[in-house]
Amino acid sequence: MTDKMFINDNGHKFSLAIENLRPDTGYSYKVDTPVTEELYNTVDWHTGVDESNETAITTRVNPYPELTWSAVNAEMQRLQAEYDAQEYARKRKAEYPQFEELVVALYDEEDKAAIEVKRAAVKLKYPK
Repeated sequence: MTDKMFINDNGHKFSLAIENLRPDTGYSYKVDTPVTEELYNTVDWHTGVDESNETAITTRVNPYPELTWSAVNAEMQRLQAEYDAQEYARKRKAEYPQFEELVVALYDEEDKAAIEVKRAAVKLKYPK
């Protein structure tokens, strides 16, 4: 599940797609997040380090055949779909009993019953 980020942030989604397809790939872009093929073609791919001044050696020619625009875009769409499919879980989490309530419920049967009722109501409100 992709719950470790706000997937609605295109920059983060782009970064995660690249990382999923080819881990440890260096790249940069100057203006807008590459969410179109035109913007994708402006990515500077890091291919090494200039030892004399410790700066990245870059190229606009994508040296990684597995990182086509089609593949990256498909991965971004997959990540978004995965994130969207878990909306119910994020909503449930926001309304479920808090940790402190659960700890108290370990020792108090009335609190435990109330938590079970609250949890059931949240699950009913946000079905899978």
